Amino acid sequence: MNKVEIENKVDELLVSLTKDIEHIQQSLSNLDELRCLVIKRDDSALGRLLERIQAESDSYRQQESKRQAIRQKLANSLGCPVKDLTLSKLEVSTTDGTKERIIRAKAVLRELIGKLRKEYSSTAMLLSECARFNNMLLRSIFNLGRNGVVYYNADGTTRRQSETAFVNLQF
Repeated sequence: MNKVEIENKVDELLVSLTKDIEHIQQSLSNLDELRCLVIKRDDSALGRLLERIQAESDSYRQQESKRQAIRQKLANSLGCPVKDLTLSKLEVSTTDGTKERIIRAKAVLRELIGKLRKEYSSTAMLLSECARFNNMLLRSIFNLGRNGVVYYNADGTTRRQSETAFVNLQF
């Protein structure tokens, strides 16, 4: 491939990276919506969100395949293994205008990946805390009928729970 063909493939890669940026932004939005729906306990909206995420994931696989094919062609034309083909390496092989676009794309990707890591961690912690709270709640409900558990009446006296009680947890 000559310089012009390499530039064209780099342009294709930058278009692909723009789609990746949009996908990351959508993922950030999905994580935010997921946290809100978990807190609100909106099961039907959560179901719809998860279906939408699954559909987006399926279509993104095609995008990822296209990007990998472009990388393979660029790596072949530059004479390097695909694993060694980075945006930094492409900066060296392109003209100034394309180089600037690569630098901007790298900066945006770095920033978004940092945000995505943070949002992912926040969501994972929320879900972990929800699971922990639910486990504690269920343990306390189903351990009510066991001997040895002491409860206090309204007048402050103690009594042992001998029968099993169930509570409606819907607020």
